[in-house]
Amino acid sequence: MSAPAFRSALIVGVGPGFSASLARRFAAAGIQVALASRHSERLSALAAETRATAYGCDVADAASVARLFAAVDTAQPPLDLVVFNPSARVRGPIAELDADAVAQALAVSAMGGFHVGQHAARRMLATGGGAILFTGASASVKGFAQSAPFAMGKFALRGLAQSMARELGPKGIHVLHLVIDGGIRSAARPVPAEAPDSLLDPEAIAETAWHALNQHRSAWSLEVEVRPWVERF
Repeated sequence: MSAPAFRSALIVGVGPGFSASLARRFAAAGIQVALASRHSERLSALAAETRATAYGCDVADAASVARLFAAVDTAQPPLDLVVFNPSARVRGPIAELDADAVAQALAVSAMGGFHVGQHAARRMLATGGGAILFTGASASVKGFAQSAPFAMGKFALRGLAQSMARELGPKGIHVLHLVIDGGIRSAARPVPAEAPDSLLDPEAIAETAWHALNQHRSAWSLEVEVRPWVERF
């Protein structure tokens, strides 16, 4: 039972952490990669490193997402691997939250996932297979005080992934929801000397995602959780 041989990937919502590590993992496997972010100018170094093409995209804007997929369609083979990584946070007491700011956060985290997932599904249904990965968080499964909008968006994204998996799995499309339960280390957020392993290694997360994406279809996972061994859950 051989693993899927992906050829063409799009990662939406690329930053310097997990998504960048995932881009490197895909490129190392010989996959042609497209990178998308609201600020595509920040992706030049990663694009050069992974031989990828960088695009600008606002996932809250349906037309912007449509343009992104159309551009990728003309630049590389049919997409068989799409990753949705963006999210938006608005913090504050529930009695004081600005409704417009909350709506914008949901437009990114929830509707953005819908827009990207819909375009990915259309293309993979036409070609008969592929994989779609949605990035979740601790807030996908538990809401925290003064963080209602983030939990709302992540809960919605998890529901979208569950529904899509049940609809698209029988049609050869693997939908995976990856719950990243904990902080991710970075140059700006190093692991504290007094708390080793308290932050997730982005390359380790990418390796776990890669393994799950390459599961045989007789044993697909809908949801995978990753967390530091010291994290409470």
